[in-house]
Amino acid sequence: MTKTVPYTGGEKESLYIALDRHRDAVLWKLEGLDDEQLRRPMTPTGTNLLGLVKHLATVEYGWFCAPFGYEVEKLWFDSATEDMTVSPDETTADILAFYDRARTAADRAIEVTDLDTTGTSWNGREVSMRWVLIHMLEDVVRHAGHMDIVRELIDGATGTHPAAG
Repeated sequence: MTKTVPYTGGEKESLYIALDRHRDAVLWKLEGLDDEQLRRPMTPTGTNLLGLVKHLATVEYGWFCAPFGYEVEKLWFDSATEDMTVSPDETTADILAFYDRARTAADRAIEVTDLDTTGTSWNGREVSMRWVLIHMLEDVVRHAGHMDIVRELIDGATGTHPAAG
């Protein structure tokens, strides 16, 4: 069962649930695929499902945690050039665990940070938690859409969330 954005919920709750339901869709897009399928480049630039998850983990830390002074996991790759590339020595389990840790850290930051609190982003801009929630919702939805297309090209599976049953 997918999460539903409350029709009369508060701003922070609504933004968070909207974000989280698409994070879950990202993981759902991986279900039932083997390692080769998850790593298979499906565009001329090499876009693959596992690389998109690695990127999303990186930006969870980079937007929700770093600007507000929360702990950020030390990356084992150069995020400027490698956050969408999965090397042969990076396992699917490693990438999924990284995404889980990043989501958990981001969730803690969201929970304890007021929407109007500001921090300094990686590019030097002052950003509020409200802006970051909106930006990350846009980014996750964009990449979930990429994943929709990549998954359909791999095995024909479509849809944004599992059917309610």
